[in-house]
Amino acid sequence: MPAAIEVRNLTKTYEDVPALRGIDLTIQPGEFYGLLGPNGAGKTTTIGIITGLVKLQGGTVSVFGKDIVRDYRFTRSQIGVSPQDFTSDWFFTIEKLLYFQAGYYGITQKEAAPTIERLLEQFGLTAKRDSKIRQLSGGMKRRFQIAKSLVNDPDILILDEPTAGVDVELRRMLWNYLRGLHREGKTILLTTHYIEEAEQLCEKVSIIDEGKIITEGTPNELIRSLGKGGVEVHVSGWEEAMEKRLTNLTFAYEPSEDGGRVIFTVDNPEKELTKIVDSLSSNGCTIHEVRVTKSSLEDVFIELTGKAINE
Repeated sequence: MPAAIEVRNLTKTYEDVPALRGIDLTIQPGEFYGLLGPNGAGKTTTIGIITGLVKLQGGTVSVFGKDIVRDYRFTRSQIGVSPQDFTSDWFFTIEKLLYFQAGYYGITQKEAAPTIERLLEQFGLTAKRDSKIRQLSGGMKRRFQIAKSLVNDPDILILDEPTAGVDVELRRMLWNYLRGLHREGKTILLTTHYIEEAEQLCEKVSIIDEGKIITEGTPNELIRSLGKGGVEVHVSGWEEAMEKRLTNLTFAYEPSEDGGRVIFTVDNPEKELTKIVDSLSSNGCTIHEVRVTKSSLEDVFIELTGKAINE
């Protein structure tokens, strides 16, 4: 089966300023994929090209094996997109806008009605169906954006910063809804400024910076690649001679000056925890407290890009 989205050597320049410098992406059917990057990294441009909203300049993009230029009717019919900016007409009710969206895909009003009713209910918008966009709160606008992207029941859902500016409760609600869509088999491409969001939701993540993909992998793979996990043990009975007795431990450790705390640097803290505790106990140390410290996807991001994701 062909990839849901396949991008090869994608390039784009705006007035001699490179936005994309040879992007390669492969997203498999049913995958929940995250694209992380600081402002101006090229995330929105990449999404714009995939969806046909930005003109393809260099490289190729295919959706389920079909070229987005030659077979644009097919490829666009497979995708629902929730953009970062609010782009809907401000003069119509949100219910009317959902019917308009269905019409763009050739879905009649009668055919669209059950889907629109379900989406209004699922996103808590039923009571707002006669409201216009400008009358909605920021969180309600985000809900509407996602509902609108699902009117044609697309196989691929592309979400550009879907939880930007919403409160924690709504963010969690949207996460649960997206997990449900993923379980149903939808392919989801997500860009986000919230590292936790990518860690919680995405099966695979690419980090993009200055128009290039600099790494790709599962969140756990990327975190392990940093190799900065640790186990911090508060002990009594640590002496200089202890170091000579811990010959079975192959990873680095550093005791505090008073010997009351030892920090072990390990790639997989949970896996090595038992070995560390057993070695200390069998060599005469009394263990008072153990704390596991783990790297995060944000640590990986900062290590690779040299900047925070919001910069």
